Amino acid sequence: MLRRVLGSVAVLAAATLAATAQPADASRYLRVGIYDEAQTLYGPVDRTFALFKQLRVQEVRLNLYWGGKYGVATRRPARPTNPNDPAYRWALYDRTVRLAAAQGSHVMFSIYGTPAWANAGRPLQYAPRRSLDLRNFAYAAARRYSGSFRDASGQKLPAVKEWLAWNEPNNPIFLRPQYKRVGKQWVIQSAIDYAKICNAVYNGVHATLNKNERVGCGVTSPRGNNNPSSARASVSPLAFLRAVKKAGLKRFDAWAHHPYYAGPADQPTTKPVTPKGAPPTAITLGNINDLIREVSRLYGNKRIWVTEYGYQTNPPDRLFGVSWARQAAYLKESFAIARRNPRIDVMLWFLLKDEAGLGGWQSGLVTINGRKKPAFTAFQRLRH
Repeated sequence: MLRRVLGSVAVLAAATLAATAQPADASRYLRVGIYDEAQTLYGPVDRTFALFKQLRVQEVRLNLYWGGKYGVATRRPARPTNPNDPAYRWALYDRTVRLAAAQGSHVMFSIYGTPAWANAGRPLQYAPRRSLDLRNFAYAAARRYSGSFRDASGQKLPAVKEWLAWNEPNNPIFLRPQYKRVGKQWVIQSAIDYAKICNAVYNGVHATLNKNERVGCGVTSPRGNNNPSSARASVSPLAFLRAVKKAGLKRFDAWAHHPYYAGPADQPTTKPVTPKGAPPTAITLGNINDLIREVSRLYGNKRIWVTEYGYQTNPPDRLFGVSWARQAAYLKESFAIARRNPRIDVMLWFLLKDEAGLGGWQSGLVTINGRKKPAFTAFQRLRH
């Protein structure tokens, strides 16, 4: 891990001041929010949303699990397009949607995780065998959260207008396999599977004909090794984007990405190191325009959503974290960069609260014990 001596307080303050200055052409439509599933789905949600109200959170992202432990459809529904099918379990998500609406936040659902009945008994990271099953679920979900659907008690459920297809499909943690050998060649199987996944989610959500629905595809992790023979093969963001186009990804409303930094020496403007003449294998906030240009070339003027971003802190992470003051400064700077970019209209910070243990992430605005870091105030003061 690269290390260097941190700059002086004066340099940090100057960088912060420069980052918060807004040019005349800055985006007026940037929606700011937080992604912290542990706190918004199965954690202490009442306390979480009280903090979100203090922070003036506009967007709350969480996974809408199709299958798995928190899955809505752990058994096959008889009428899959009907949200009232008895196989569906929506209560966990109804609660979060209601809490978000009560404090003025929008929800962004990431449809993720294949139930075992839909992929021949494999783990949830494997794509469904039939795209129609996923399309039907996306339709049922969008219909339930249309803003006009009534639950069993007769109460209307709040609307959800922003949707994502999966999470980091270029990362083997979330979609397997990444590569498949066909004859003597390797193919990017994750891109082939993901093209079907995103088409299914897009078509299912938009089949409801609800107004102002937007579906984001991509949701890509910041880097990949493009090495099918490696122990943990993954696909770089630009290679993945090109591969899903070739595999038949047709339509989406926004391309989502997670432009995380590489190490504690990196500022939000730092560009990844790339060998001379080689295409970049990482897309961070520092070279986000490389991604935007490729999206434009392949799909035109699509919106860009930054659906995860954050800096870990030291303490507690002595290896990958930055100081608390620097995290606050980088938060301000990163949101200012996004607001200046006319293509970016969503920016989500990861996390609200540090995760336990150094195996988790420590990019929260509050510590594991609930102490507010300077970044908490920095987020409060962001332009909303």
